[in-house]
Amino acid sequence: MTHPLDRLWTSIEARRDADPEESWTARLLAKGPAKCAEKFGEEAVEAIIEAVRGDRDALASEVADALYHMLVMLAAAGVHPDAVWDELRRREAQSGLAEKRARGTGPAA
Repeated sequence: MTHPLDRLWTSIEARRDADPEESWTARLLAKGPAKCAEKFGEEAVEAIIEAVRGDRDALASEVADALYHMLVMLAAAGVHPDAVWDELRRREAQSGLAEKRARGTGPAA
């Protein structure tokens, strides 16, 4: 069985060339990477709001929206999700603090 995010990616890619009047995904992609990034940001903020409110069902719904818009943003930018999964796998080999220090964004050793 495939992961829901893999199925969602396949659906997004399948709708890339659909009629923007009939597909929300096609409409977003037609507007380009900047608009797709903006929509992802909006959904991320809505997820943050629900996390603070403590409404678990609303949070799950908003995170689902954010994941969808994240994948649309990746599609618009020409980045396959496998690149993200590969980066996550690479990071599994070290602690979060060590990873942040390596990027120069975390606490000193």
